[in-house]
Amino acid sequence: MINFLAILKTTPILTKAMNAKEQLHVVHSSLISLSLLILQFMATQGQVITCKAAVAWEPNKPLVIEEVQVAPPKAGEVRVKILFSALCHTDAYTWSGKDPEGLFPCILGHEAAGIVESVGEGVTDVQPGDHVIPCYQAECKECKFCKSGKTNLCGKVRLATGAGVMFSDRKSRFSVNGKPLYHFMGTSTFSQYTVVHNVSVAKIDPKAPLEKVCLLGCGVSTGLGAVWNTAKVEPGSIVAVFGLGTIGLAVAEGAKAAGASRVIGIDIDRKKFDTAKNFGVTEFVNPKDHEKPIQQVIVDMTDGGVDYSFECIGNVSIMRAALECCHKGWGTSVIVGVAASGQEISTRPFQLVTGRVWKGTAFGGFKSRSHVPWLVDKYMKKEIKVDEYITHNLTLVDINKAFHLLHGGDCLRVVLNMNV
Repeated sequence: MINFLAILKTTPILTKAMNAKEQLHVVHSSLISLSLLILQFMATQGQVITCKAAVAWEPNKPLVIEEVQVAPPKAGEVRVKILFSALCHTDAYTWSGKDPEGLFPCILGHEAAGIVESVGEGVTDVQPGDHVIPCYQAECKECKFCKSGKTNLCGKVRLATGAGVMFSDRKSRFSVNGKPLYHFMGTSTFSQYTVVHNVSVAKIDPKAPLEKVCLLGCGVSTGLGAVWNTAKVEPGSIVAVFGLGTIGLAVAEGAKAAGASRVIGIDIDRKKFDTAKNFGVTEFVNPKDHEKPIQQVIVDMTDGGVDYSFECIGNVSIMRAALECCHKGWGTSVIVGVAASGQEISTRPFQLVTGRVWKGTAFGGFKSRSHVPWLVDKYMKKEIKVDEYITHNLTLVDINKAFHLLHGGDCLRVVLNMNV
């Protein structure tokens, strides 16, 4: 059954300021758009859909816009029309060939939003017409991990998503002229249509702008959750944030919201400092300006160290510095960044024996299907930032340009309009 109510809620709102002609135009346009979408979904359900997608045929080679075939969802699966997808450094990491789980050819992408086109057998949590955010971190609510109450990790479909296939038959739903393409992180959002597991899709408020809330599928949520869920920063705390990209700024925003008294931003790019003030950073340190190790600089300026530190880069030497700038006896350091394959972390055991704690976090500790709708609601109430992280808007055909921008110091997030 198509969710007509959800679709209707996305149509423009009539206002008293409109004259009768303007109101008639809005109603007419909305009915046409609604009719076209309903007809489109009714025509495609149960059928193979051919659409455009950015295919990574090989590591480190330009992505190619291809006509791909997307099979209908099987039991426990959902096919989603992706409207907007953002770029994340994790996509670039896998594309580079450094990811040990990277499989090629594949369709990358994991930070997106769209509308359910059809569902497979047994799917009841969502229906066609629902607005959703695909989630690389699944939540089945039934496995050992989900029931533990100790983690947001979920084990139900992990073996399949790690192998680039779907759980039900260990096969892909993507192909180009009969050649299968691997899925990526269980999401593959650089395609106009994708198929995901029903445990990996969060139903959200249909009034939320998909071109904005797509960011809540990864980066912004990860940063906020690292503070609120993993570290549990208390009011009055002193916080250090290593790396002022999207995740680092989200950490700063989360720390400010938690009542941190000082939020120290550490980055080697001075241009990021002015922007970071808007997200809650109170003071800045550039390691290039100091001869001492950065951890000693932070210890000296905080009377013994910070209460919490967050490494948001993925550099193992910075992970060590982030731990060692924490206060003896109670300081906690959270690893948020993903290091390259084969990298190892190290420190003197005495750092831990004397009370410091080293933690890691995935998706900020948020349970995807339960918490992503809550984050969307907080955005709609203007309680968290999202728009401010979007520095560039492009289209799917510009995806290679978008990745080039992502590696520049002036870019936080690029959002792709998938259907222009």
